[in-house]
Amino acid sequence: MVSLLYTVRMSRRKNMDAVKHNHNITYRCHYHVVWCPKYRRKVITSLDPKLNNPPIPGDPGPVDARLKEIIQDVCKEHDSEILELETMPDHVHLLVDCDPQYGINKLVRLIKGRSSRLLRQEYPSLKRRIPTLWTNSYFVATVGGTPLEIVKQYVENQRNV
Repeated sequence: MVSLLYTVRMSRRKNMDAVKHNHNITYRCHYHVVWCPKYRRKVITSLDPKLNNPPIPGDPGPVDARLKEIIQDVCKEHDSEILELETMPDHVHLLVDCDPQYGINKLVRLIKGRSSRLLRQEYPSLKRRIPTLWTNSYFVATVGGTPLEIVKQYVENQRNV
């Protein structure tokens, strides 16, 4: 499988251990999410010369760059921090920090829904190749555990509440 070898690094490793807060929850929820285009078609194209992807007439440019913009916009709107984002021709990897009250399911649904709608509007070739952009399913896993020091600090801080 050919990688686009293009990774967006929205924040650095030091933020992986940061604890976040909302009005009633202290959390650190990192999720690794992977999803694919319908029929695993290789439609997430780039202008990478190694991939030999000629531009498609009528399409505004590389799909992967626009897809990344859309994912960044949705995550920003919903206070989710992208830790890593990589697109391959036939799937997407997203490492994201998401508020548990909002939920990873809702975030992924919004990302897939908006990106499907916008990309199919902006790239006519996608409409001709597949009936819908994404499959209904996706893979999600939590990443890591809470370090002992953070748990100790949390317990100690409960005395001050």
